[in-house]
Amino acid sequence: MTNSTTVSGLLDGKVAFITGAGRGIGAAAARLFAREGARVVLAARTETQLKTVAEEIRASGGIADHVVCDLGDAASIRAAVDHTVDLHGRLDVAFNNGATNVPPGPMDHVTEADFDHIYEVNLKGPWLSMVAEIAAIRATAGTGAIVNNTSVGSLMANPELPAYGAMKRGVNSLTASAAVTYGPEGIRINAVAPGTTMTEMFGDWVESSPGILERLNAQTPLGRVAEPEEVAEAAAWLLSDRSSYVTGTVLRVDGGMVS
Repeated sequence: MTNSTTVSGLLDGKVAFITGAGRGIGAAAARLFAREGARVVLAARTETQLKTVAEEIRASGGIADHVVCDLGDAASIRAAVDHTVDLHGRLDVAFNNGATNVPPGPMDHVTEADFDHIYEVNLKGPWLSMVAEIAAIRATAGTGAIVNNTSVGSLMANPELPAYGAMKRGVNSLTASAAVTYGPEGIRINAVAPGTTMTEMFGDWVESSPGILERLNAQTPLGRVAEPEEVAEAAAWLLSDRSSYVTGTVLRVDGGMVS
């Protein structure tokens, strides 16, 4: 007689809602979470990207749906979270990954319109998302976990992306406050702070700022950029029951850049 051990996925049986899931870290997270056993709902503004990723996941045997969502719009976020509950009857975990950026440059070069836009998406968006997700978890699964995607640039001066860094630091604060508020209910709130990660958004920065990739790699003890999947792995662990005593943490996934 042969003994066989079945290793369960990190997120087996969980319903996961992911923002910014059409590309970059969000798309990598959607694929990974599905491989780890979650039923995933992908949210972003660009439906063609969402459909492509969801179809890839389904073709690999995963369960994936998508919903168009504008992170600057409270009603849109609420509708996307409600759609997730309508599809699966519950919400267990959420990864608030969606973000935008503005052209790099010193603070006095940031336009007011760009500042307002990055505030709407990168700070107000995660706040609105957490409010909707906590309500859904509370009403269905009862307990659960949320991870916000911030940035290593939120943990130090960020002179080239000052508005971006400020909004991401604000999300760190929201994460800490929410962890204290909702921990007694069994809802854990954490964040990941990626370092240099090879996403489309970062690619745009590399194109506009010659030499930035080499400079950032020189500041990173591991000496390279991260792949989006490496950040997704950290988020998956924080959302899983294997991190059941972790809340209020901003986990650096930065190759040692901040030490």
